Amino acid sequence: MGSVKIIILCTIIAYLVLMVVIGFIYSKRNDNAGDFYLGGRTLGPIVTAMSAEASDMSSYLIMGLPGLAYFSGASEVSWTIIGLFIGTYLNWLFVAKRLRIYSQKTGSITIPDFFSDRYRDNKHVLLGISALIILIFFIPYTGSGFSACGKLFNTLFGLEYHTAMIISAVIIIAYTSLGGFLAASTTDLIQSIVMTLALVVLVSYGVVHAGGVQNVIDNAQSMSGYFSLTSGYNEETGQSTPFGFFPIVSTLAWGLGYFGMPHILLRFMAIRNKDEVRISRRIASIWVIISMFVAMCIGFIGRALSANGTLRIFHGNSDAETLVVELANKMSEHGFLLILAAGLIFSGILACTMSTSDSQLLAAASAMSENIIGGVFGKKLNDKHSMLTARIVCIAIAVLGVVIAWDQNSSVFRVVSFAWAGFGATFGPVMLTALFWKRSNEYGAIAGMIAGGVTVFVWKFLVRPINDALNIYELLPAFVVAMIAIVIGSLVTAAPDQEMIEEFDSVREEAHS
Repeated sequence: MGSVKIIILCTIIAYLVLMVVIGFIYSKRNDNAGDFYLGGRTLGPIVTAMSAEASDMSSYLIMGLPGLAYFSGASEVSWTIIGLFIGTYLNWLFVAKRLRIYSQKTGSITIPDFFSDRYRDNKHVLLGISALIILIFFIPYTGSGFSACGKLFNTLFGLEYHTAMIISAVIIIAYTSLGGFLAASTTDLIQSIVMTLALVVLVSYGVVHAGGVQNVIDNAQSMSGYFSLTSGYNEETGQSTPFGFFPIVSTLAWGLGYFGMPHILLRFMAIRNKDEVRISRRIASIWVIISMFVAMCIGFIGRALSANGTLRIFHGNSDAETLVVELANKMSEHGFLLILAAGLIFSGILACTMSTSDSQLLAAASAMSENIIGGVFGKKLNDKHSMLTARIVCIAIAVLGVVIAWDQNSSVFRVVSFAWAGFGATFGPVMLTALFWKRSNEYGAIAGMIAGGVTVFVWKFLVRPINDALNIYELLPAFVVAMIAIVIGSLVTAAPDQEMIEEFDSVREEAHS
């Protein structure tokens, strides 16, 4: 291994050691399961905002968006960014404050807890279904994060994929199982800063070596359809391809997923004061739109760098996702400071992946230990045993994630896309109706979860492949079906009792105060 790789590796190791140290520090602040899973509802507005967005973005921010922009141009990536931004903003605007108030009133510390407490799920049917959904979608989602880390170390240092993946998983397990929610949220804040710095460094270096902003724009405009919102660029033919109404709607539908993402919704429940949600919303919204826009620009800059011979030409979407890795490697050829900057970028890629994996690991662990073991099976544990169980479950779930990600050729993006649709369709409609529709009840929530989950699978594997007209992202039809099922299921069964109605009204009044 050359001196450049050693310096980059040392930078990454220093970053990873810091994450474990934070986990150790926060391990001393967890006195009970509520602290471990929700941080005692003590998150400040900055940590809440940045940890929510860092856990949301994953490696899609630094690798996925630039690769998509590089390969197919502005249309798909722009509509994706617009959909994700709208979803982020509306989630903070409508869901965050009311969920914070409602979950504290019901004493809920996990999303399945909230659904169960909100609807007085005495038989724990709703609790069990929602916890099972978290396990179904989060274990492979967590595994995809481990896989991304393994592929990064394998590409950079030639480290054997499985060894690299296991090392990455051990580090994430260490600080998450030690420090719980507070450690995950604090490291997510740090990781969001690292991501931001990585994006700034990449753009600055790229623009200079592309010959300036105008050269980047001129190169993009020279390719047919590349800079359009209603057409894409086909690399094989060099011609534009239409990007019409249905693809636009399908792409915008990504924004619906936010209403059902447990690892983001937990941040809303954990903020220390409901009145600080407005500050968090502004911080989160500004960071998200700027960071995604910059990530898209990196893709355009990469195209210009390929055109002038600084970088090779990337073929295919998955190949284009390595743009940032190769750009950072190119940077490392230009002196010590840029070697450190390259190390920062690789740490940023890890940060994207780790900030999502730790939150998913925690959510999956809470679903098993709190909701299935404690709720469904009724095994009541004291605080000491509950904390021990939580840490054991974290480790067990991580091991399952590693097993699922053992195939090096597995597609990270496909797993992420499917899991996003799964949570968006099963939890999103239930969350919205739980917070905003007084007449909704337990039976409607159960019907909505099942209908949404089944539709995701049916549309993805049976309907979508039929023809191009039905090639719509499965989240959109599944979300609509789930919402209809909730309305029908609630209206054909008994109305909520007076206690639930009064609780709903009190939450609404407090949210408006």
